[in-house]
Amino acid sequence: MSCSSISAISNFPLYSSSHSNSNSRYVRCAVGGTVAEPKNVSVAEPMLLKAVRGEDVERPPVWLMRQAGRYMKSYQIICEKYPSFRERSENVDLVVEISLQPWHVFKPDGVILFSDILTPLSGMNIPFDIIKGKGPVIFDPINTDAEVDQVREFDPEESVPYVGKALTILREEVNNEAAVLGFVGAPFTLASYVVEGGSSKHFSKIKRLAFSQPKVLHALLRKFTTSMAKYVQYQADNGAQAVQIFDSWATELSPVDFEEFSLPYLKQIVDTVKQTHPDLSLILYASGSGGLLERLALTGVDVVSLDWTVDMAEGRRRLGPDVAVQGNVDPGALFGSKDFITNRINDTVRKAGRWKHILNLGHGIKVGTPEENVAHFFEVAKAIRY
Repeated sequence: MSCSSISAISNFPLYSSSHSNSNSRYVRCAVGGTVAEPKNVSVAEPMLLKAVRGEDVERPPVWLMRQAGRYMKSYQIICEKYPSFRERSENVDLVVEISLQPWHVFKPDGVILFSDILTPLSGMNIPFDIIKGKGPVIFDPINTDAEVDQVREFDPEESVPYVGKALTILREEVNNEAAVLGFVGAPFTLASYVVEGGSSKHFSKIKRLAFSQPKVLHALLRKFTTSMAKYVQYQADNGAQAVQIFDSWATELSPVDFEEFSLPYLKQIVDTVKQTHPDLSLILYASGSGGLLERLALTGVDVVSLDWTVDMAEGRRRLGPDVAVQGNVDPGALFGSKDFITNRINDTVRKAGRWKHILNLGHGIKVGTPEENVAHFFEVAKAIRY
């Protein structure tokens, strides 16, 4: 870490960069600041998991959504060699290499599997592709009872064995110095893609189905719910220490419709997984979720990830003390100056407090984000001391 980045936070009243810790040694900068330099040893348990449970940690653990991705030059080089997203995300060696790229450079406290929420679809008899410049394409959108009947329930071991193998390798490579994270798509968000035929601006097709033929949509949601619960369990069995559920499009629903078409299915996934994996940390993220925060907590997840449109202090008050929070720096802040990034990090951490907080962005890293700014984000975050 540079001395300048330390001095940028040294006047922040809540944190001390010279906090003593038996697992770290400290290097003194010329300007008088200090930097925690972790020893190269495996820790007993990742800090992220301790923070979720509300145990004492010296600073907020930090990782970023879309951590491995298009902003990194090393990832762009792989894309040139392997232009198909599905090839990159369905090949064990490539999944591991891409997942570890940010780990080798930034040493985040969470290492997330490189994959996609649509990865299970082929194993559910829903042909799809992810096309550069266009995004997801569902070749045969689903709109009828007969089409829902053709959807198979997901068998991860049979359909995506590369996911399990990659997670196992990641656990070995990361060696508990960070938490290995898996992720799945939430039922309503997956249904949105397969009904709309891909990404959507207005979600008119799935809303038409929801409001004119709700039984058809509920039948599809039930299949996704059972399948995603199995997928979470499978990821946990193969090394994931936490799993994030992405319900990106649930916030296109009004609160009353969220309570019908998303909440009960999310809760069923959580309940099912907690029966078999009670200690697995479950995180829920929904973009634009300010109007639904209290309802997100009703799912029973351990962590609610806030997007950047919600003030962290307000989100804390609304969710209550028992729910851990994640986030929620605006990813656009990473285009700002280093001082600006530092101030935004400090503001977020101050508002979150020292209890049950994982520092993250309020959305994924944007394409074109300067890599040196991502490095600065991690440097500042990891120098904070409660």
